[in-house]
Amino acid sequence: MLSDCGTTLSMGIMMNMEATSIKQVLCIKWGKKYGADHVNRVYGMVSRNVTPPFRVICFTDDAEGIRTEVQCLPLPELGCEVPVNTQGKWRKTALWNKDLKGVEGVVLFIDLDSVITGSIDPYFTYGEPDDVVLARNWLRPWSGLGQTSVFRFPVGKHGYILEQFQSDPQGVADRFRYEQHYLTRSIRGGIRFWPEKWTCHFRVHCLGPVLLRYLRPARLPKGVRIVTFPGRPNPSDVMEGKWTAEAPDYAGRWAHIKGIFDPSRRVYPSVVRHLKSFAMPVPWMRELWRE
Repeated sequence: MLSDCGTTLSMGIMMNMEATSIKQVLCIKWGKKYGADHVNRVYGMVSRNVTPPFRVICFTDDAEGIRTEVQCLPLPELGCEVPVNTQGKWRKTALWNKDLKGVEGVVLFIDLDSVITGSIDPYFTYGEPDDVVLARNWLRPWSGLGQTSVFRFPVGKHGYILEQFQSDPQGVADRFRYEQHYLTRSIRGGIRFWPEKWTCHFRVHCLGPVLLRYLRPARLPKGVRIVTFPGRPNPSDVMEGKWTAEAPDYAGRWAHIKGIFDPSRRVYPSVVRHLKSFAMPVPWMRELWRE
């Protein structure tokens, strides 16, 4: 059943009750990039892969079409201008507000373009409740940097993260480039990473090297619980064998390779980037990434 969730704001006031015993999953939807269907998929995937009790909370500027089971709340205040000409998702920094719309306790944040593939119960018990736990940045695995597609944090206990950002938002963005780099380097006491097999990067772990992408479809690594999709492609695209929504329909590996000679079929103008941007349709995605 769908609703505009207009009456759920009052429910948020009660979120402090049982905050230490209930599993809380948090997501954010703002702007037009993702629709209500993405939030509904997150709820569906969570409900199939968690032991109750649990709640899914969505901070959003448009709750129309979101399932009534999802507790919708207004976007938390960033308290400053969003940096310009930067690549990071700096709007997410508002999650470090000391007062997060009545949400209290420990929460697990999951990006809307993530795919839950196994039980997420261990994400709530790993380490200590006050730990800030991130996915490893798999594109730079030896850098010590985290990735915030899936991360857990205690609400309100690191308010200085937002306060420091508010004091010089553009300067912070220029220095760190990405919100997750800023977080990794700024958490007092340091961060922790999820166990290696739990959280994987679709391009790195499922697709693999470029040549392998032309030999077989993306595979689901053994032991993975959540597949993340930083950058491109998105789950909705790779289900169809596309790299972007705008890319030509999937016509096989040879048709993609022939794009070298046909600019109208290229995913990107660059020949090298076009050849890298290939994925066969992913059968298991349709089964797992659903409401």
